Amino acid sequence: MKPLSLLLLFFGLSVALFGQNPSPTCYRIYLSDKNNSPYSINNPLEYLSQRAIDKRTRFNIPITEQDLPINPQYKQQILALDSQMQPLTVSKWMNTFTVYCPDSTIVPLIEGLQFVDSVIAVAAYQLYDISETKHAPENPAPAVYNTPTFSKDTLDYGVGFAQIALQNGHLLHSEGFHGEGMLIAVIDGGCYGMDSLSFFRELVNSGRFLGKYAIYPDNIVNNYSYTPHGLETTSMMAANAPGVMIGTAPAASYVYISSEVETSEQLIEEDFWANAAELADSIGADVINASLGYEDFPNFPQANTTYAGLDGQHSIASRCATIAGGKGIIVCAAAGNGGNTPWHYISRPGDAVDILTVGATRVNGTYAPYSGHGPTYDGRVKPDVVAAGENIYCYMWGDTPNLNGGTSLACPVIAGLSACLWQAMPQYTSLEIMQIIRESASLYSNPNANMGYGIPDFHEAYTTHVGINDHKPLNLSIYPNPVTDKLNILNPNGNIHTVTLYNASGQLVMQTTVSSSPILEINVSSLPNGFYIGTATLNNNQTATFKFVK
Repeated sequence: MKPLSLLLLFFGLSVALFGQNPSPTCYRIYLSDKNNSPYSINNPLEYLSQRAIDKRTRFNIPITEQDLPINPQYKQQILALDSQMQPLTVSKWMNTFTVYCPDSTIVPLIEGLQFVDSVIAVAAYQLYDISETKHAPENPAPAVYNTPTFSKDTLDYGVGFAQIALQNGHLLHSEGFHGEGMLIAVIDGGCYGMDSLSFFRELVNSGRFLGKYAIYPDNIVNNYSYTPHGLETTSMMAANAPGVMIGTAPAASYVYISSEVETSEQLIEEDFWANAAELADSIGADVINASLGYEDFPNFPQANTTYAGLDGQHSIASRCATIAGGKGIIVCAAAGNGGNTPWHYISRPGDAVDILTVGATRVNGTYAPYSGHGPTYDGRVKPDVVAAGENIYCYMWGDTPNLNGGTSLACPVIAGLSACLWQAMPQYTSLEIMQIIRESASLYSNPNANMGYGIPDFHEAYTTHVGINDHKPLNLSIYPNPVTDKLNILNPNGNIHTVTLYNASGQLVMQTTVSSSPILEINVSSLPNGFYIGTATLNNNQTATFKFVK
């Protein structure tokens, strides 16, 4: 199911639309193994970023064969069967290879390969000349850069206050957590103008917008198409215009991954979603916001699902969402807008396990009837939580906030605040943070099919698990981040006497006593590149933590 705000914005970008049961041209190939792969779990830098590896180490998440890319020799042998065949996408977690194969007589040949388990049809695309497309700019290397400085005083949220305050997100912000050092991957459709609109200028100029990635090839549809849905969802988190609108994670870093073919709805888009989640993991994202959902496929109706398929297992996207949650990512997926339609239920991959499926309320906290209902077919509570998603503000085409609605916009409220909560409590795993969020919600002791566990209270989640009276966070700023040689720690009160650094495995790598100074300079040139957690001990023996990347 397309997000509501996409339904009116199809501009006919060259993907042909089909009638009932069109002839397939695209197939998902399930491979049997990863034997004789050139990749190894002992050399993960070939397929995971250093940030991703550090997070795995930090939370004791093993790198396994599941993380290895599919065998490139298998891909070559498949493509060699027919000159018309073209690669479309892959899933290393599911060990699948999805191809364009317009000659259906080739499919039995694919099925006959020794390393192929099965083949299913996923789309009926008609590809076009890639000379018609505009190519996206190259992507910068993933990193986390300097973040804006916020005081601990209440921010001037402008029109964004009510939609954050419903979850007490403003109180979490007031404790000093705005998403600094966190990386959010936005999986969505159109984001045209994100790197040029003045509204996003602070995000881009600070180096915290890490670029765009397209999962699907150019000859399916023009990448980063001219619809504002990705702008809307990102603005709900990244907005940093005091007095106009402040988002839920205004100091986080962002990467944009385009997986949605907005002019057609076919099963293959779940393959694109799966690949996008794997890319987010390989970059080292902490949070995924996925304001996308699938329930039927009008351009490939033979793949339409039923309620029985809403079990977290039938969908490749749902299965990969579950895996992502276990690999150290807080996955937030929109519940879908089918609540008052014949479909009625949440959409996929919202049926996944170990993710936060987000439904919508009005700003006053009452249920928005269009929001997809639970439970899943196997009886799990869904949606997990709800947030304001009706008549709320976001950025669309220009530099003035506009009212819009849908679970697509409720989802980034939760995603951004989840990043801030994890920033505040870095000792917890992604699965633990998601459970803490559920437990803070208004209906946790009595969930229902409309709102799941209800409206989460992010400030209560923080105070309950950190102890607000004993662990007030120090107003501590560090720069630069990432650092090369010297890390500067602001110490305006001159009350820090010891700085201790730990690597991603929790091992002590440096401890130094510092003299009283408003700016402390720590030489980290001897440390290996990677992710570090630091503690600053004050004269009263209280401590504050900080994170940085070298």
